[in-house]
Amino acid sequence: MNLGSNKHNFAFNLQGKSKISSFLFVSMMFSTNFNSSRFVLTGFPGLEGYYLWVSMPFSLTYAMVFLGNCMVLHVIRTEPSLHEPMFYFLAMLAVTDLSMGLSTAHTVLGVLLGFIQEISLDSCIAQSYFIHGLSFMESSVLLAMSLDRYIAICNPLRYSAILTNDKIMKIGVAIVCRSFLLCPPVIISLKFLNYCRPHILSHSFCLHQDLIRRACSDIRFNYVYGLALVISTLLLDALLILISYVMILHTVLAIASREERLKSLQTCMSHICAVLIFYIPIIGLTMVHRFGKHLSPLVQVLMGNIYILFPPLMNPIIYSIKTKQIRRRIQRLFYLKRA
Repeated sequence: MNLGSNKHNFAFNLQGKSKISSFLFVSMMFSTNFNSSRFVLTGFPGLEGYYLWVSMPFSLTYAMVFLGNCMVLHVIRTEPSLHEPMFYFLAMLAVTDLSMGLSTAHTVLGVLLGFIQEISLDSCIAQSYFIHGLSFMESSVLLAMSLDRYIAICNPLRYSAILTNDKIMKIGVAIVCRSFLLCPPVIISLKFLNYCRPHILSHSFCLHQDLIRRACSDIRFNYVYGLALVISTLLLDALLILISYVMILHTVLAIASREERLKSLQTCMSHICAVLIFYIPIIGLTMVHRFGKHLSPLVQVLMGNIYILFPPLMNPIIYSIKTKQIRRRIQRLFYLKRA
């Protein structure tokens, strides 16, 4: 009886220890999934078996982003006739687009090629800071370019006197300060949030609005400050750009010659295209995140990548085709290389 009782107690103790071990294991797994400082990056849901093929067009796109923007910068730097306010602003736009590509290439291509599956919270916050800061910077540069077109068309005789090199440098410093000094409060606050929801991000890069969805802390500051930041930058810039073009159109319609009107509007076409390819993806991504919860996750991923890659890819192409001085300089450059 004692032997049977001891066996029964031993089996009971083993069973109890097994249950405790299982409980501890589950607890550890729960803690790892919900309280760790690492986040899973999402590639393209449903296309996991085709990542090698998907990585090819993405690698080509990033290569075109780098080569295209570097080409624009090289042409502006080496061609003395392009040392004018309009092209200085274009150089700022190319630097912004190049930086946007550099800030996301390692995670997007890393996920597709299987090198990266997770990202630490600190790295995620840093990437989010640069993505949002560069978006604000691109919006500010487009606003400065609209100011340049307004002065060139509405006040051409004083164009050189108004937009001096010194003023352009001050505008550039103001753009950088406005873009990167307003973001830190809302981005740094991400470090102090408690992330208790599954650490699975919606994209293969980090966005502020994606991180706060994983938090269980009070995020009212992030929502209020983030909304105020968007209104005071993106929406305000878009409104000012629209006002500048209304004034430009009013001036152009007052020109008697049809040829002169077309020539004046032609100088604005590249900038108008750049504005559209920047703001349309932002609006589309915002609508998908806000109202597209019933849509496939693949749609969100595609919209996110369009928002990140489309403007840096298209801006060099647009300005190379639409701007005669840049087009001729590039043609001459390739002609010399062939010779």
